[in-house]
Amino acid sequence: MMHEGMMGGHLLWMLFMALVMVIPFWRICSKAGYPGWLGILILIPLVNLIFLYFLAFSQWPAHRRFK
Repeated sequence: MMHEGMMGGHLLWMLFMALVMVIPFWRICSKAGYPGWLGILILIPLVNLIFLYFLAFSQWPAHRRFK
């Protein structure tokens, strides 16, 4: 019974934390030359780890333009 009132607050906190994670990754993807919406992948467990390694070790399209 005590937890019923906390459900809305918990949902808002999770939405806030999701935005805190997605917005920077959206900007990083855009600056790297990838579509910004790829930043949403950071919310999917295990996919987020693969995505981080992809960003860290791939040749960025934006970097290729300057060579």
